[in-house]
Amino acid sequence: MRLSFHGAAGGVTGSCHLIECNGAKVLIDCGMFQGSREIEEDNADPFGFEASSIDVLLLTHAHLDHCGRIPLLYKRGFRGEIITTAPSRDLARVVMMDAARLQEEDAERVARHARHAKHSHAHDQTIEPLYSTLDTLNAFDRFGRTASYGVQIEVVPGVTALFGNAGHILGSAWIRVELQEQGAHHSVLFSGDLGSSGRPLLNDPDPAPATENLVIETTYGDRDHKSLEASVTELYAAVNDAVRHGGNAVIPTFALDRAQEILFYLHLGERSGQLPRGLPVYLDSPMAITATEIYDSYPDYFNPQVHHLFEHHKDPLRPSGLRLLRDAQASAALNHVSGAVIMAGSGMCTGGRIRHHLRHNIGNPKASIIFVGYAADGTLARHIVEGDHHVRIFGDDLQVLARVYTINGFSAHADRSELLRWQATAQPATTFLVHGEDKGMAAMQAALTGKHVVIPKLNDGFTL
Repeated sequence: MRLSFHGAAGGVTGSCHLIECNGAKVLIDCGMFQGSREIEEDNADPFGFEASSIDVLLLTHAHLDHCGRIPLLYKRGFRGEIITTAPSRDLARVVMMDAARLQEEDAERVARHARHAKHSHAHDQTIEPLYSTLDTLNAFDRFGRTASYGVQIEVVPGVTALFGNAGHILGSAWIRVELQEQGAHHSVLFSGDLGSSGRPLLNDPDPAPATENLVIETTYGDRDHKSLEASVTELYAAVNDAVRHGGNAVIPTFALDRAQEILFYLHLGERSGQLPRGLPVYLDSPMAITATEIYDSYPDYFNPQVHHLFEHHKDPLRPSGLRLLRDAQASAALNHVSGAVIMAGSGMCTGGRIRHHLRHNIGNPKASIIFVGYAADGTLARHIVEGDHHVRIFGDDLQVLARVYTINGFSAHADRSELLRWQATAQPATTFLVHGEDKGMAAMQAALTGKHVVIPKLNDGFTL
């Protein structure tokens, strides 16, 4: 029996872990590397295993850094079964289709520029999409059995899996895998991404079950979050500040969970009088719009208070001034609005429509740029958060004059204290730290002094 790490090992993104038992190979997640251009290029590298050898893939949740390389896995030969929860299945389809579209558009844009510059050295520059829309559609066919929280499922002979609520995004799960081979028994618990307690939409994460080995994320391993109440107050202040001065409040938004949570608080702020009634709110993200519709279709996954609102036909995700923008023409028209909230992806500003809105607002001292999620090293979001006075967007050097707010209390990730409590509940003999920057993993390791803690590197393997 063997455990190996092929993503999110020594880094924050690209989650991909492999279990080998009884001659079978079970993959936990197959996510995209995200961040700088150099990190993104890692996606095209070999997996560290043969894609065709994977029998089953267990998916913890639908964020791109956990599901984004599944179509590539198919393209390289995977024909096994994918098991996940019903919401994760629906959301992953949206996320992977969007990723395929963006890659195809990027490849076409580079090819177009090369054609226009055919008399210069630029004609040598071509890129291929990591995978195509067709690869993604074919990968959908590999989704098989649906997992339910708290129900043990046989993955392959000798391997069973228990999915529990991770409280991170809709349908997210931690997964405890039990292994039997030639009379030996081992267990490995994968945290996936753990949510923070007391979130407005979802139930708190289920407690960790006891396990021999724990693979745990460390995104916020070095710090605790600001209180949620203080974060909501700061959000309202940032929005009101921009609107009062005639500027826009631009919010780079992750399409899954963060968009829905911010919509919930904008709706709540309007109802409580902390935000203007009828405040124009533009959700300029086709993926976030579709994700919100999927959220609406799974009310049973929400906490009891929110579920009650849905039952009484009071959609808490739709402030009165909400306008949903799907097409590019409507998005471009936002260049001429003021006094509005503009929510668009991507959350780390690595692509998508948010870059256009930043281009038109970041130089306006009346505007607010409001970050409500994690910004990986090397991303445009990270540069702005860290106080760069100038940033490059679409080749233009832009001065940062807008007010910049970083509100980490909205994070869908558990903070340091919550991670340590969850780890202690699991009582593992060995803890593997993944999905974090060096300082987060080092802080977690220091906090677990006296325990057996391992920080694996990419493609490291361990015999259980």
